[in-house]
Amino acid sequence: MGEGWRMYMDNTTLIRGAFLRNGGILRLIPNFAAYNFSKPGFRLRLHPHDYYAFGTKRGAVKERLLSTVMDPVSLVDAGGEAVSLRDFVSELGAELIGDALMEKHGGWPMHAKFFDYGEPLFHHLHLGFEDAARVGSLGKPEAYYYPPQMNNYPGTFPHTYFGFAPGVTREMVKERLLDFENRDTRLTELSRAFRIELGTGWYTPPGVLHAPGSCCTYEPQWNSYMGAVFENVTAGEVNSYDRLSHNCPEDKKRDLDYIIGFLDWEKNTDPLFREHYFRPPIVSAEDDDHTEKWIVYGNDYFSAKELTVRPGRSVTVKDEAAYGCVFVQGHGRFGPYDAESPVMFRLGQRTADEYFVSEKAAREGVAVSNASSFEPLVMLRHFADNNPDAPGVIPDA
Repeated sequence: MGEGWRMYMDNTTLIRGAFLRNGGILRLIPNFAAYNFSKPGFRLRLHPHDYYAFGTKRGAVKERLLSTVMDPVSLVDAGGEAVSLRDFVSELGAELIGDALMEKHGGWPMHAKFFDYGEPLFHHLHLGFEDAARVGSLGKPEAYYYPPQMNNYPGTFPHTYFGFAPGVTREMVKERLLDFENRDTRLTELSRAFRIELGTGWYTPPGVLHAPGSCCTYEPQWNSYMGAVFENVTAGEVNSYDRLSHNCPEDKKRDLDYIIGFLDWEKNTDPLFREHYFRPPIVSAEDDDHTEKWIVYGNDYFSAKELTVRPGRSVTVKDEAAYGCVFVQGHGRFGPYDAESPVMFRLGQRTADEYFVSEKAAREGVAVSNASSFEPLVMLRHFADNNPDAPGVIPDA
C-alpha cells in the first residue's frame, strides 16, 4: 500500500509539475495503432523498417492516434517521463479541459487520428448513440480532412463511397447481406463514390455507410470504436461475418433486420449528400502573417482548424476551448516549445509536433512563430463540442 501511495504521489507531482511548468501546454508522444487488415499507406513518416514493428500478427501500422484518452492512450512527455493523457485529465479535470466538458462529459470526449491506408477501406458504418448504448458504448460521428502535406501520393483508390444511391431500398440491401458468407456481394454497386479533393473534407454522421478512400486522412471523431462492416469483400480481402455483427447483442447477431436498423436510411440515401456533408474550408482569419481556416465544422460534436504561419512570421492564436494539435509542415515555436513536423522518425522516438492545450492557455493565446525563411508552418488543431466559434452553417459547395 505504501509503495502504491508513493507511485500516486509521484504521478501527481509529475502531472502538476508538467502542467504548471509549461503554462498549461503539454507535449505528446507519437501514438500508433497496427491492424492486420488492408494495406498500409506508408505516409505516417515512420522509418520504413518500423511499419511492422508491433509484430506481423498485429499487422502494419496504419494509424497515428492524436490526443486520445482511449486505448491505446496518448502519452504526455512530463519532464522526460511518459504519463497518460487520461491520467492528466483525471488529475487536473477542469483545470485542463474546462468546466463545460467536465460537467457535460466527465472528461475529454473526442480524439483525432491520421488514417493511412493504401487501399480503400470496407463499406462500414459507426453505430448511432441509441444502438451503441444497447451494448454499453457511445455512438461515433467522425469527420475527414485531407492534408496535402500527408499525401505525397493518393493510394490505389482516392475515392470515398458514402451511403447508397437514391432509389436503393432496404430489401435490396438485405438481399446482398443474405449472401454475406456465400459470395462477393459487391455492396458498393448500390453506393456512390466521390473523388477525394485534397484540402477539403467531409462530415460522416453515425449510421451512415462509408468506404474511406486511399488518401491519408486527418479524422476528428468521438470516443468510440463501435461499428459494423457491411461489405464482405474489399479489394480482394474477405471480411468475416463477425465484423458485421460483433457490436450486436448476442441474440441479434443473426438478425439482419436488426443490423439493417443501424442504418440512418434518410441520410444514407440523401440525394443531396454532397451538399449536406461535404466540407470545403472556411477562411476565418488572414493577414500578412498567417491564414486560419475552419476545416471541420457543421456538426454537434467537434471542430477543427488549419493554421498556416508564413515564413519568418509569428501570430498569437486564441481559442475559447481546450484542443489537441499536430504540426504537418515546417518548424518554429509553439508557446514554450520548439515545434517541428518530422520528415521521418523511429517508432518510440519522441517528436516536437503534437501538443495538448488547456482551456486557460487557449483563451490567453498561444504564440506560434515560423523559424523558416522559405517554408510555411502548418498546424491542425481539434476541439470537442464546446468551441462557440465553430461554424454551424454549411456554405454552398
